[in-house]
Amino acid sequence: MPPDTKCRCASGRLERRCCGPFLAGRPPPTPELLMRARYSAYALGDAAFIITTTEPDGPQWEPDEAAWRASIAAFTRSFRFRGVTIRDAPPADGDVGFVTFTAHLEAGGVDRSFTERSRFVLRDRWRYHSGERA
Repeated sequence: MPPDTKCRCASGRLERRCCGPFLAGRPPPTPELLMRARYSAYALGDAAFIITTTEPDGPQWEPDEAAWRASIAAFTRSFRFRGVTIRDAPPADGDVGFVTFTAHLEAGGVDRSFTERSRFVLRDRWRYHSGERA
């Protein structure tokens, strides 16, 4: 990827100064930054990042990693990722944080955007636990 590519999370920053370091392995320090990085990972089809940043005790965890990777790949191929808008991201309360966001997606020329309130938990690092569509 060229070094001057804008980040897919629509922060307006260059990817190398936004989600890029997190996608390369640096743990995001806040739930909001993890949310942005996960959106970028979906936009890039980076199933490994999605899997490693999902809480194993959460409802989104899939025990069959190969099937999970295939599911993520199918999802990412089905949409155009237009950016993410953070609606609310209060400071974390201890080892739990919440981020409300709108993911801007398009499929077949139809807007498929959705809003979700996501729950993140801090274990060894922040991980996505679950979400509720708004």
